[in-house]
Amino acid sequence: MSEKIYVGVDIGGTAIKVGICNENGDLLQTYEGPTETDKGTDAILNNIAAYVRHIVSESPFQWEQVEGVGIGIAGFLDIPNGIMKFAPNLGLRNVPVRDRVQEALGKPVFINNDANVAALGEAWAGAGKGVSDCVCYTLGTGVGGGIIIDGKIVQGFAGMAGELGHMAIVPDLEAIQCGCGKMGCLETVSSATGIIKMAKDAVERGDRTSLTAVENIMAKDVFDAAKAGDEVAARIVNRAAFYLGKSMATVAIVLNPQRFIIGGGVSKAGDFLFDQIRDVFRKFTPDLIQEGVEIVPAQLGNNAGIVGAAGLVLRS
Repeated sequence: MSEKIYVGVDIGGTAIKVGICNENGDLLQTYEGPTETDKGTDAILNNIAAYVRHIVSESPFQWEQVEGVGIGIAGFLDIPNGIMKFAPNLGLRNVPVRDRVQEALGKPVFINNDANVAALGEAWAGAGKGVSDCVCYTLGTGVGGGIIIDGKIVQGFAGMAGELGHMAIVPDLEAIQCGCGKMGCLETVSSATGIIKMAKDAVERGDRTSLTAVENIMAKDVFDAAKAGDEVAARIVNRAAFYLGKSMATVAIVLNPQRFIIGGGVSKAGDFLFDQIRDVFRKFTPDLIQEGVEIVPAQLGNNAGIVGAAGLVLRS
């Protein structure tokens, strides 16, 4: 019997990344092509189908071996019905993505949001491999999240579960407005955007910090300064870690996952950040609930979305 393969598609505003995985989650082959959002909905959907057919044709596998196609996409989804309600970066609104791509390919198609898909990728073949219950945070421009319980994505009745970045965890006296419109979201302090804002605010206040000499402050500059002993930068990193750890304590009490996985650009700060998060987590989590729980970095990097999308087929 021929080996079954699973195709994953990670749709971004600029590029569509496609990959082939086997049943173990091993990424066997990848391909990338332009999204071409400027050409409209039909062009995007046609490109998805074309890139899937292309990668299979260039691989050692036959089309008959494809079990299905999973698609990870950022935006507001009606997951049960496979409809993209609104994808601001793609210009898609009320598009039946699943059915359109399924019709074009003649294979089962599954869709989910990008954060859930990345979490599934890590759970299947990355830092969560072998663990049935894990929660993933992605620290980038915002704070994304994905929850895997009993090996399955927790998505909620409307597909909005796992929006960890929008936990209102910062106290009112410290809170600022988040891009979602609410106050005190985790994203405002623990994302790269939040860290950069805190650093720029400190410079504008005239705080004594080496960051004053940095022309275009990035999150990495803040971490580098903190590691070098800059007290202002250290306070910013401490604040980001504090609310991350505290949010994990809350999640642990509700879900009791075995592993927290942290990915995204901010996570590259390494143990300097992770050790602080772990300390806060231990402080706020009851002993019996934190027992055996790990907080670890993600492993798949930019491939998590492709692998997780392929995993949608196997896990559906």
